[in-house]
Amino acid sequence: MNDKLQMFENRLQKVYKHRSKLARRQNITCWRVYDHDLPEFPFAIEFYADKIYLAEYLRRHGMEDDEHEQWLEDCLNIIAKILETDKEKIFIRQRRKMSHRESGAQYEKLNTESHFFNVEESGLKFRVNLTDYLDTGLFLDHRITRAMVRDESTNKRVLNLFCYTGSFSVYAASAGASSVVSVDLSKTYLGWAEDNFNINKQRDKKKYQFVHADVKQYLKTLKPESFDLVIMDPPTFSNSKRMKDILDIQIDHTELINDVMHALSAKGILYFSTNYTKFILDKENIKASEIKDITKATTPFDFEGKLKRWCFKIIK
Repeated sequence: MNDKLQMFENRLQKVYKHRSKLARRQNITCWRVYDHDLPEFPFAIEFYADKIYLAEYLRRHGMEDDEHEQWLEDCLNIIAKILETDKEKIFIRQRRKMSHRESGAQYEKLNTESHFFNVEESGLKFRVNLTDYLDTGLFLDHRITRAMVRDESTNKRVLNLFCYTGSFSVYAASAGASSVVSVDLSKTYLGWAEDNFNINKQRDKKKYQFVHADVKQYLKTLKPESFDLVIMDPPTFSNSKRMKDILDIQIDHTELINDVMHALSAKGILYFSTNYTKFILDKENIKASEIKDITKATTPFDFEGKLKRWCFKIIK
């Protein structure tokens, strides 16, 4: 084994030993093991129960195709050995770093293997797919934020905007929210969200609604004090043909947040997050009584020092 591969093996061994203890202690089965720790090995490696998701961030590596294939095979052997798993249980996805303006492409289906399976988090079940889409169906970095939403949701009217596969909605429903409305522009993800509700036996159609809409337009239709708790985790940028206009989170967040404030009851709460690393919250123009940056408080152990997102708790 060459020196670089040995360095990767040593690093993976070290982080796995440390994080697997924390995951076991907290009874967590879906977590990130390795996150681009070494520049020469640009991987994100995540456990989803007994399966492993390996995302390789494509870069100019200077290797010929067959050379790169051999390098990847060597890395796979190391990963299977250290994480004590079979290579058949490792699912590889190659991703390129997206620019700010490309990041709205999350609805794209990449493959057609349809390899869905269920995982557990905090006693709830979620469908994940490690082969077909750009993301797996469960954002692991929001594990703590989901728990916070659950703690706030009992008897509340909850709205989940840009809901993706509805994991926040499932948490809210499990806490006894009086109603949960999930809104997304993708019918695929709304269907996935409904599946997540069904596998958790949350089937009350009067209480739980799934709305196919452009969030920007949808917010304009809401009456004052329609909701008590809102979750909003928008894409950084989206120019989907299904939208009336472009969404650019740095430009549009003030209006989006103020529209949410209009729809919230007195002292209602918005959990707002964004993956845009250069994001600056326009506190001056947001009509809220309190804004708390909870990025650090919502960072799980497996993302410490690596988290590339912001999270705020905004109170009307």
